[in-house]
Amino acid sequence: MASQPPTQAQLNLAALAGSPSPRTMRGLRKIQSHQTLSSSPSLASSLLPNTRSSAGPAELSQPAQLDSPVRLRTHRRARSNSDASSQTLLRDGPQQGNVQEALQELRYLVLSTRVEADGDGMSTYRVYLWLILLDIPLLPADEYISLIHRGRSPAYTKIRNDTFRTLATDPLFKRRVTEASLIRLLNAVAWRLHDAKSKHKLKSRPSSSRRREMELLINTPPSIAEEEPSADDMTPSSASNNSLAGSHATNSPGITSESAIYVQGMNVLCAPFLYAARSEAEAFALFHTFITRECPGYIRGAMDGVHRGLVLVDRCLEIVEPKLAAYLFSKGLQAKLPNKILRSFPPLDAKEIIALAVLIVRKIPEPLYAELIGHAK
Repeated sequence: MASQPPTQAQLNLAALAGSPSPRTMRGLRKIQSHQTLSSSPSLASSLLPNTRSSAGPAELSQPAQLDSPVRLRTHRRARSNSDASSQTLLRDGPQQGNVQEALQELRYLVLSTRVEADGDGMSTYRVYLWLILLDIPLLPADEYISLIHRGRSPAYTKIRNDTFRTLATDPLFKRRVTEASLIRLLNAVAWRLHDAKSKHKLKSRPSSSRRREMELLINTPPSIAEEEPSADDMTPSSASNNSLAGSHATNSPGITSESAIYVQGMNVLCAPFLYAARSEAEAFALFHTFITRECPGYIRGAMDGVHRGLVLVDRCLEIVEPKLAAYLFSKGLQAKLPNKILRSFPPLDAKEIIALAVLIVRKIPEPLYAELIGHAK
């Protein structure tokens, strides 16, 4: 007759009989555990997940597998931010070749999730986002080097007067960007703008053949059947000569005869591109495209885009915070008056700034928003 395992009462009596040794206690615990499992046969099966009750025929034919910790981790979301999505979009390109839809998605990702950076503000792919959003083709390094080898531009003295104080209180910027690189880049941009202005002046003047045609028209009396040439009959060269604004240089679409090759403040606009770019040639392409295509009004001699922007700041403040605007204006404090905080900006938090900007934009009327978009053109 097989011996029955000791009951719980017997175990308790054995524990009270004396002070057993550690080996005896381990044996008692083994017996107690064995009794508990043998008295509840369904306990062990209940610990396993009931995966076969709702499985289909294909799943029933497969052996049951327990979920390991590794498998559990694979079902979690790998990253809560969308940096991986932005990087995937940059790496794989637009789906089905739809570039416009991909650009819209890229803008939304940047706006909604920001671009992650390390403690120094550096990101592995921010500069590529800028290159794509500004639609900048690859720039040969030889082109940038040739501009540097031309020596000092006509604006070299003005550039040297500004570069040494560019973000002078920012240690991260000073550690990564040297004054020499700032001088080289601004000097190269000055040469490029100088060449674009020269081309613009030459194209805006009537050519010798065109001048002779104008003299003939002046000296010849008009006939009744004479008609103005239509736009279809005009050649591209004559159309560009007859345009009011003239034709812009190929590489500098926003440059006109009123544009300056350097104005104070261009050094500050240039600083972020040099900080984020991987090379000076890359920063040159970004900065030149930005000031000539996106904000040419900032580099005109009168800096009319800057003045329009300051007026728009006051108008937006009147709409978003009317009480604050009334108080500041009563004290004579307007955006056009520089003060200490504008000369040395505090550290900026992109996440807070984007959230606040999106909140403010909702309160801006459409006509004023359109002025904000085009004030620097």
